[in-house]
Amino acid sequence: MFGRDRIEYKSLEQMTTMRAAGLVVAGALAVARDAATAGATTGEIDRAAAAHITAAGARPSFLGYEGFPATVCTSVNDEVVHGIPGDRVLQDGDLLSIDCGAIVDGWHADAALSLVVGAPDDADLRLVDVTERAMWAGVAALATGTRLGEVGAAVQGAVEAAEAADGLGYGIVEEYVGHGIGSEMHQDPDVVNIRTRERGPRLRPGMCLAVEPMITRGTSDVVVCEDDWTVVTGDGSRSAHWEHSVAILEDGICVLTAADGGAAGLAPFGIVPVTL
Repeated sequence: MFGRDRIEYKSLEQMTTMRAAGLVVAGALAVARDAATAGATTGEIDRAAAAHITAAGARPSFLGYEGFPATVCTSVNDEVVHGIPGDRVLQDGDLLSIDCGAIVDGWHADAALSLVVGAPDDADLRLVDVTERAMWAGVAALATGTRLGEVGAAVQGAVEAAEAADGLGYGIVEEYVGHGIGSEMHQDPDVVNIRTRERGPRLRPGMCLAVEPMITRGTSDVVVCEDDWTVVTGDGSRSAHWEHSVAILEDGICVLTAADGGAAGLAPFGIVPVTL
C-alpha cells in the first residue's frame, strides 16, 4: 500500500469508498452553506453538518481529532482555518469558511468552501472567487502535471494573475497546506500552495490528495489564537479557504468531494474528470 516515499497508494476499490465519503462531505457542506445565514450561529451550522453526516451512515473526521470539539471548522473574517463553532452569531457581510471531513468504512474525504453572508462586500466576493479559482488551478495540475510541485506553481500562478487583473495584492498562507488523504485524514505528502525549488514526488495513479489554498486580502502572516486551534491573519485582513480531495486514476482524476466529480470546476481548464 505504501511506496518507498511513504505515500499511501489506494486501490480502485479504496478510492471508490473515498468517493462515497466525498459525496457525504459534499452534502454536509451544502447543508452547512444553506444554514449560514445572518442571525445563525456557527454552532447551528456545525449541528446541521453533523446531522447530515450521521444520517448518511458516516462519521465526522474532525470530531475528536487531536481534541477538536466539533464536526466542522467555521472560520469567520480574519480567521483563516480551524475556527471552533459555538455561539458566535453571523452578521451580514461576514466572510465564512467551512471545512468538513467524513469517514466511510475507514476512508476519509475532506473539503472546504468560503462564502459571504448576506449583503456582500465586492472585495470579499472577489477574494472568495480568487481562492476558489486558485484551488481549481491546483486540482487541474494533478491532471496535467507530472510532479506534485506543479500544484503549488499553479495555485500561485492563479493568484498572481488575479493580482495583475485586480491591481491588488493577495497573501498566500504558507504555514498551512494541503495533504495526502486516505486511511487517515492527514498523510504524506504535503501539498504546498506556492512555487518551490522542490519538484516533489511523481504524480501516480492511486494517490489521493487534498488541495487547499488559503488566501488573504493582506499579508501571508498568521497567528494561532489562545484556544490553540483558531488561526487568524497577522494583519487582521480577511481570509478565504477552498479545498477538495482528489483521486488520481489510470485515466485521469476524480474530485472526490465534488458532487459532479469536478466537471464544472475543471471545464475552464479543458479537463473532463473520470467517473468513480
